[in-house]
Amino acid sequence: MTKPSAPKRHLPTSPFKAPVAPPLKEFAVGDQVTHDMYGLGRVIGIEDGIAAFVDFGSVQQRILSPYTKMSKL
Repeated sequence: MTKPSAPKRHLPTSPFKAPVAPPLKEFAVGDQVTHDMYGLGRVIGIEDGIAAFVDFGSVQQRILSPYTKMSKL
């Protein structure tokens, strides 16, 4: 089965609640983070609203927003 190209829209007459958008994650230089693929790391740079540069010890990666696989510790 394929993923739909556009999210479903909420109709005002629907008896169901509208889906709530998750809050945007924000990181600052020096924050300790964990990533699903790369593991533990530390934020070493920020591009406003675009990406975060993270040092994971053995590799430095540019992680793009909305940071779905990364969380702050």
